[in-house]
Amino acid sequence: MAVEVDITQPEAADTLLDEVEATLGPVDIFLNNAGACQHAPALDVTPERWQDIFNINVHGLWYCAQAAGRRMQSRGGVIINIGSISAMIVNRPQMQPAYNASKAAVHQLTKSLAAEWAPYGIRVNALAPGYVKTSMAPVDDPRFKPRWIDDAPMQRAATPEELGPTIVYMASNASSFMTGSIVVVDGGYTLW
Repeated sequence: MAVEVDITQPEAADTLLDEVEATLGPVDIFLNNAGACQHAPALDVTPERWQDIFNINVHGLWYCAQAAGRRMQSRGGVIINIGSISAMIVNRPQMQPAYNASKAAVHQLTKSLAAEWAPYGIRVNALAPGYVKTSMAPVDDPRFKPRWIDDAPMQRAATPEELGPTIVYMASNASSFMTGSIVVVDGGYTLW
């Protein structure tokens, strides 16, 4: 089932959850996966572009987590946020200060919600992928490959499918004692 909403609007999260729950029943697992990025040096980032990135990466995630948390408060559940290694490093050779700052906010918000909502039986964790071969990360581009791929111990990008098993683990009872964790899956990129 697909529901199209603009998560930058506060009411969109409830609209999304209302439609899903009307068809599929209560949401037990919620994955926050919307994201936007801009490669631009800090002095070139416009206020509008900064706000756009935060509206999607932080505010939209917040609205969705809060709406899901309200519904899970009486029964428990799992919220998984997609962060990034960009919350822990400064990417190179491209600069992307808005994205990096927004993903750092995602990691800290994950920890804050995990601490606050643990008494309700709501586990909140984040996945911090490294470079994944998608349209948002042109890993084969000669401008980026030497730093993104060749510098990493595994010397390759992940495929989206490689993240799935970790997300399944984080959503399942196999991780029942895990909350507030940031799980890094990056081919060793952040080792050095």
